[in-house]
Amino acid sequence: MAKVKSTYFCQSCGYESAKWLGKCPSCEAWNSFVEEVVQKPSKNDWQTSGTSKKSNTPKPIKSITSEKISRIDTLDTELNRVLGGGIVPGSVILIAGEPGIGKSTLMLQIGLTLNCKILYVSGEESEQQIKMRADRMTDNIKGDCFILSETSTQKIFTQAEQLAPDLMIVDSIQTLHSDQAESSAGSVSQVRQCTAELIRYAKETATPIFLVGHITKDGAIAGPKVLEHMVDTVLQFEGDRHLTYRILRTTKNRFGSTSELGIYEMIGTGLRQVSNPSEILISQKEGDLTGVTIGATIEGNRPLMIEIQSLVSTAAYGTPQRSSTGFDSKRLNMLLAVLEKRCGFRLGLQDVFLNMAGGIKVEDPAMDLSVCCSIISSLEEISISDKACFAAEVGLGGELRTVNRLDNRIAEAEKLGFETIYISKYGLKGLDTSKYKLKILSFSKINDVFTDLFG
Repeated sequence: MAKVKSTYFCQSCGYESAKWLGKCPSCEAWNSFVEEVVQKPSKNDWQTSGTSKKSNTPKPIKSITSEKISRIDTLDTELNRVLGGGIVPGSVILIAGEPGIGKSTLMLQIGLTLNCKILYVSGEESEQQIKMRADRMTDNIKGDCFILSETSTQKIFTQAEQLAPDLMIVDSIQTLHSDQAESSAGSVSQVRQCTAELIRYAKETATPIFLVGHITKDGAIAGPKVLEHMVDTVLQFEGDRHLTYRILRTTKNRFGSTSELGIYEMIGTGLRQVSNPSEILISQKEGDLTGVTIGATIEGNRPLMIEIQSLVSTAAYGTPQRSSTGFDSKRLNMLLAVLEKRCGFRLGLQDVFLNMAGGIKVEDPAMDLSVCCSIISSLEEISISDKACFAAEVGLGGELRTVNRLDNRIAEAEKLGFETIYISKYGLKGLDTSKYKLKILSFSKINDVFTDLFG
């Protein structure tokens, strides 16, 4: 019988220590160690949880044949995009998000629509609860979906061996427990052990697995940080659960880009794919409004037109406020300094509020020009035409710098009916402007843009 002992684990990174420490030597987090009872399995009683153990030998890389692996089509355009074209066989995908954001709904939609054998393992809901949700979502269940309400990994693997599913969904990883660790479900050692067993099963049987993960109050994925290193893909489900739109981001992907995103709309029957997100990111308004501009950005391979809203008013409480939603606050302060130093606008005593419409977060520097124009529009109370958009980076000298993939941004603006786009003149090199119908205005300084817009 293996010896049972007590070990301390860091809740942030999973660092193991024989005694309690105030500060983690790995991630330098304070008061993050908790005591857990861990049973180290001996070599005699170690079991592979039902999976067959195969021994591998080193091979020269020249002798390994590269085969093109066909991905599994999820029948979901947005999910296929963030995964890099579909599900890779044998991959382990972790999807995390706030409670009520729609993680379980998205996973159940996959189970109900995919035309293959799917094992949906739920540690949080019973079979009847899942069936009630499935009846609400659709009346036509196309997939061959099997529901298993179980939390023991050993029992899950036993059922998986008998069923031999093409895809497995685990909701959620924090509810599972393994006999190889004596601590309670959801602890650092249990999450790490259960994930390791699931990864071993996925690699040996070439069965892709979706893991639903909880997040902590500060937005990080619950469990040790090593969990994100173990899996192949990490998806983050974002959005305000009081609003209808959800954003699915890729933060790690071994088989595709990490800059892709998918957009969904939460409706009564589940999650609806948003094929043209630019239409929802540009609000429908009547009349001319000041402080509103449209910026052309790129998320992965997808061009987006995003509405920027600004409000500039005199500071009533002494110290001016600088508030931004969906945009880097430090970059906002830098742009305000450029407008004051290079353009002569007095913003030192003004409150500045900036908002990216639609709840999306933008890190593209191509939004700089549209942000500056939005701020000056609100300051001077002069509206900007809703048929004009912007795509340029603003430097510290007030110069306009070109941005990447300008042709995609211009094509998206033309498709949505915009008549004018403002860009840097340095972006005209190698750009064929004759194939576009909209008017392309290029400038080298931000002052020239303001002169053209406001006179």
